[in-house]
This record gives sequence, structure tokens and C-alpha cells, in this order.
Amino acid sequence: MRPVSLLIFLLVCLAAFTPSYQAPYALRISCGARNDVHTPPTNTFWYRDFGYSGGILANATRPSYITPPLTTLRYFPLSSGPENCYHIERVPHGHYSVRVFFGLVKDPTFDNEPLFDVSVEGTLVYSLSSGWSNHDDEQAFVEALVFLEDGTASICFHSTGHGDPAVLSIEVLQVGNNAYNFGSDWGRGTLLRTHKRLSCGAKNPKFDVDYSGNHWGGDRFWNSITTFGQNSDKPLTTKNSIKLSPNLPNYYPEALYQTALVSTDNQPDLTYTMDVDPNRNYSVWLHFAEIDPSVTGEGQRVFDIIINGDNIFQEIDIVKMSGDINSAIVINTTVPVSGRSLTITLQLVKGTHTIINAIEIFEIVRAEAKTSIDEVKALQKLKSALGLPLRFSWNGDPCVPQQHPWSGVDCQFDNAKIKWFIDGLGLDNQGLRGFLPDDISKLTHLQNMNLSGNSIQGEIPSSLGKITSLEVLDLSYNLFNGSIPESLGGLTSVRILNLNSNSLSGRVPAALGGRLLHRASFNFTDNKGLCGIPGLQTCGPHLSGGAKIGIALGACAGLLLIATCLTCWWKRRQNILRTQQIAARGAPYAKARTHFSRDVQLARHNNNNGGGHEHARTAAENGPILLS
Repeated sequence: MRPVSLLIFLLVCLAAFTPSYQAPYALRISCGARNDVHTPPTNTFWYRDFGYSGGILANATRPSYITPPLTTLRYFPLSSGPENCYHIERVPHGHYSVRVFFGLVKDPTFDNEPLFDVSVEGTLVYSLSSGWSNHDDEQAFVEALVFLEDGTASICFHSTGHGDPAVLSIEVLQVGNNAYNFGSDWGRGTLLRTHKRLSCGAKNPKFDVDYSGNHWGGDRFWNSITTFGQNSDKPLTTKNSIKLSPNLPNYYPEALYQTALVSTDNQPDLTYTMDVDPNRNYSVWLHFAEIDPSVTGEGQRVFDIIINGDNIFQEIDIVKMSGDINSAIVINTTVPVSGRSLTITLQLVKGTHTIINAIEIFEIVRAEAKTSIDEVKALQKLKSALGLPLRFSWNGDPCVPQQHPWSGVDCQFDNAKIKWFIDGLGLDNQGLRGFLPDDISKLTHLQNMNLSGNSIQGEIPSSLGKITSLEVLDLSYNLFNGSIPESLGGLTSVRILNLNSNSLSGRVPAALGGRLLHRASFNFTDNKGLCGIPGLQTCGPHLSGGAKIGIALGACAGLLLIATCLTCWWKRRQNILRTQQIAARGAPYAKARTHFSRDVQLARHNNNNGGGHEHARTAAENGPILLS
């Protein structure tokens, strides 16, 4: 075998036996950017702005050192509607960290520091509070860990009437499916909102220094307590020496364990106190690695972990639990908090000092159930068909977050199906135009629909009769034409039906007329041609649709027969006229022949009177005489 062929063969075999590796999905959007962007210090790639629904591009001012170094943003004036969303397609199924960074419009005349809400996949995850842009800390962004299972990611911004939402960037970063598994309640029904993340012993926050791109706030107590690591004068254990213990999942970045906070002789215990929202459950993650050179084995550093006064973990020995020095471990617990603070204390049991590398605090948020996808699509078709104004927006999920439902839409939760359904539409007197689409029949749980006082035209769709749950249907004061569909007679639950002040015609379906005997309230007045029930004009002979078609076909056949007869008569008349014309042209010739015959007969008569000889010759000439 030739050397080149052998090399190719070996490469093919190596490729066949090499396990395939697919990098985690990562999408970063620089909001407001018209071109792709790379930012220092890690040359991070940001896509140009896409996936948005409305808004205005503008230059940005970064309100915090923890925000990425981007120069543009997108903001959403209230005229764009109260709900504005980035809807990102083709996102692989999995577990994701979704992060949104906020910015300020770079305009001195602009009302900077808007207050608004942020939702991810229909679940409210953050409400900006007053003063967020003046605090140089983590308040300038929000992060949520959420499962994305329908191939999309929906991030929405909800106006609260205090300025226009402004977004600097959005990140959708895939993490391990088992990442931050905090216990039995963890899974598709919950998500985690990042409340606090500290790199203990670090003076400055870390930005995109680790694989996952996590942002770690610097330790607020670094200058009062001994630190080990890159920001201290203590020995720094290099990254290569940190070993992740076998039971530690690989989504925890090694860079966490390059710094540590160590207690002092005068302060042997370490205490962190953080402000939190009351009456919430928090998932606490504590990161440890024994990087203190003074500790060389088990039993030299032992401590308890006390959270809000409760001794949660006793006799923590990092070396013993991780298996070696310079090896990392993570300890997790869930803490219900009724007050406004969360206090974590490392209380020394054995040794001289306590130590910690990093702290993560997540709020456990119950994920909202979504609205039926078929009904959402039906509303989107209705939005398009009616030309709904921008002020309605109708972006995201119509029912969740519950604090921000779509304007004019009422929702009902089905406990059995764990889904939201649309049970009411109130779009009366909104200046709507267009028509009602057939897809409105997919709103199968609709009980009340009021579209009165608009300029909606076209026929009433017969598919409306499929919504058997309808109790109130008000289409009055519009421009509907045609007849009332027979299918509306099947709305046996309807109590109020207002079709007045339109351009409807024809007979009111008999089934609807019968409903009047069951205390239903119907109004068909002010239509140009409706008939068939008391209060309306009397109808003429009523024909079914099939009969009307039969009559039309019969009339067409009759007209065809008449046309055929007229054609035959016209052709016969033409033949007669042509014959008369031919006869008139031959008349002089016929007259000449008649005169010639008469002259011959007279000559014969004279010859008979003049002599027998001539008569005999004439007879002989004329042939033999017939005898009787």
C-alpha cells in the first residue's frame, strides 16, 4: 500500500473511532447593533440584532462595570405596545442560562433609568427597582436557568409605565441538563433566577473568564479579611493544580477556585449577609477548594455551615470530602426565607481559619404553564386579519406572566391539562378593520367575544358555530354582510347574540329563532335584509341552498333551450329567403319558355285546318295514333 493511501486509511479509522463532540449552544445578541461585534478582553462574539418585535435602535451608555462593553441598545416606547419580545428560533432542546443586560439611552434629554419587568418563557424573573442604574453591581442584568423544550426561546420586556424598556444584550447559553440540580423540586416545573454570585477573595468581578461565561461579582469584604489568589499577596495556586473531584459535574468552572477568602486570627469565622426578597425559597451553592498551603491533609480544617441561624452542615472537611488538597467540592441546600436577609456563617470547629472560594444564591421560581399553542396561533391569525394596532402588541404568551396578560384577552387555567386557554375576547370600540378569519374556531374554550363598535367587514365565518362554549357573542355595529350562517344555530349555550347594525340579509336560521323561547337575548335590528322572526320583515318563500342551486341550473337550461330554438328558426328563415332570391333570378327564362310553347301549339292548330296532307304529315311526324 502506498504511504499516502496508508495515511488516509489511518485518518479515516481514527475519525471513525473518535467520539463526536458537539459544543454547547451559545447565542449572544448585541441589541441595536446592525453588524456583528467582537468585544474584549476575550474577543467574545456577539450577533447583530435579530429576533426582536418592534422597538428603536439607539446608542447606549453602560450603567455598570459588570455589563459587556457594547455601545448600542434597543428600547421600546409605549407606542410599540406594553409587551415586546425577542423570539429566537431553532434552539436545541436542553437546559440554558438566559441572561439579559440592561443599558441607558445615550441622550441627555432622554428619561434614563426605565423600570420594567422581564420574563423568560412566560415566567416573570425580574422587576427592575428604582436606582438600579446608580448601583455599580449586579442589578444591571438578570440571569435565569431554564429548560427550553419547544425549539424556541422567548424573552419579553413588559412596560410598567415608568419609562421605556431598554436592552443592551441577550445571551442564551447551554449548560448541562443536570446543572444546579437542587433536589426533588428541580426540573421542568421550576427555574432558577440568579440572585447573587460572588467570587470570594477577588477584588474585581470576573467577566467571561470561564467556559460558561458566568459573571461573578467581586467579594465585597476582600479588603478586611485574608485572601488567597490573584488579588492578594498570598501564594496563588495555579489553575492546572485545581482538580475537580469525580462527583463534581463538569459545568463548574475551574477559574472559581483560583481565589479564596480565609478568616483571620481575630475573626476565625466568616459571615456573609445578603439582602433577599421575603417569602421565597433560595438554592444556596457553596464552592470550596483547599488552596491554603498551610493545610496539607485531612482534619486540619473543619467547620460548620450555619444559614439564618440553622446549622445546616456539620464538620465540613474539604480535603476529606474532595479526596485531596487543591480539589474542588460544591455543597448545596435549599433555604426558605421569610425575612429580607440571608446570612451564611462558616463557624470554625478545628484548625485556625475557615475558607471559601465562591457563593451562588438562586431564587427558586415556579415556572408558569403556557397557553395552548393552537389558541396562540389562532390569536396571531386574528391579530393579522383585524390589523390590530401596535398599542396592543400581542407578543409573547397571551396569558403569562399573569401580571402582564394581553390587552383584550381573558384566560382560564385548566388544572387537568396544566395549560392556559382563552375564554374571553374584549376588543369592542377599538377602531378595528379587516375580517374574521376561519381560524377563530380554534379558540374552542371561548365563552365571551365582544367585537362591537368596529369596522369589521366580510361575512360571518360559518366556523364560528364550532365554538360551542360561546355564551355571549356581540358583533354589532360593524360592516358584516351576507347571511347569518346556519351553523350559528348550533350554539346551544349562547345567551346573548347581538348582530344588529350591520349589512346582513336573508332568513335568520330557524334554530336561532327557537332559542328565543329559552330566554335568550338576540338583537338582529338595523340590517338591510334580515327576516324570519318577530320584529323583522316577513320573508318570501324560503328556499334552501340546494333548491336555489336547482332553480339556477333550471333557468340556465331554459335559457339554453330558448337560444337553441331561436338559432334554428333564424337558420330556417335564412334558407327560405335564399330560395326566394334564387327563384326571383330565374323568372325571365321561364316566361320565354312559356311563350314558345304557346306559339308551337297555335301553329299546329292552323296546319290542321289547311289540308289533310299536311295534317297527315304532321301526324306521321308526330308518331302513331293511339287506338282505344
